[in-house]
Amino acid sequence: MSENTQEAMRKNSGMFVERSLDEIRFWSRIMKEHSLFLRLGFRCEDTQLIEEANQFYLIFERIEQQSHSFTNQADPEQIRRFNAEVQQAATGIFLFKRKVLGLILTCKLPGANNFPLLVDHTSREANYFRKRLIELNEGKLKPLADAIIKENVFFLRIMADHAKFIGHLLDPSERKLVDMARNFSNDFDQLVFQAVDLESMKPQSQTAPLLDQFLDQNRVSVVSLRDFKKTARDLIEECKIKSIIHPLLADHVFREAERFLEIIDMFESHLTG
Repeated sequence: MSENTQEAMRKNSGMFVERSLDEIRFWSRIMKEHSLFLRLGFRCEDTQLIEEANQFYLIFERIEQQSHSFTNQADPEQIRRFNAEVQQAATGIFLFKRKVLGLILTCKLPGANNFPLLVDHTSREANYFRKRLIELNEGKLKPLADAIIKENVFFLRIMADHAKFIGHLLDPSERKLVDMARNFSNDFDQLVFQAVDLESMKPQSQTAPLLDQFLDQNRVSVVSLRDFKKTARDLIEECKIKSIIHPLLADHVFREAERFLEIIDMFESHLTG
């Protein structure tokens, strides 16, 4: 085996470890917080669901802590096993969320405070997480153009959902903020439709100029939403506005917007070479 081949293998192994740990550190915290938010929305009598949510909170708290015990120089095989273990946990919480969604939609949890769209939203994120870990372990990463479109379709819908949740959880008397949230919801709905249109035009739509413009346009809107979320988070933490938004939820949606911007920047860097 040549030195160049060995060096390429080491580089690929290092990238696999780094990307795996980055995904797990980010998404395990998100899954942990989802467990808390779902639990807070259950009724007092939903003791079994509350217990299940608490168990998932502990599972993902342990995973998050364990992920920080590894370094980017960790043994790739050890990380592969860790990915498989985390993927099982992500599958478990995905199935739990879908079960809860079914109970809500069949009116078996009357009076609970989890919106069906919120439960669906969190289940989509769990499914995204589990599929990403499977892709990493199987080495099946999408080609750049495919990845750009698919990731943006996913995250644009997440951002649209966030705007809707914020608008519904603010007190109706916060009229200006509610209007701003509604405008962001409309803006991101349009961006989702545009992304889906671009996806349906593949492979002809996968040109560098089109993808570059697509990323630029999305970045402008995500930066505006990120800044709005940061302002809302700070006002909530300082008790300066009226809402039923948990301060951790405000920070949670802000971090997801930051994550999306990092992904856009990464794609643009690769696209421009």
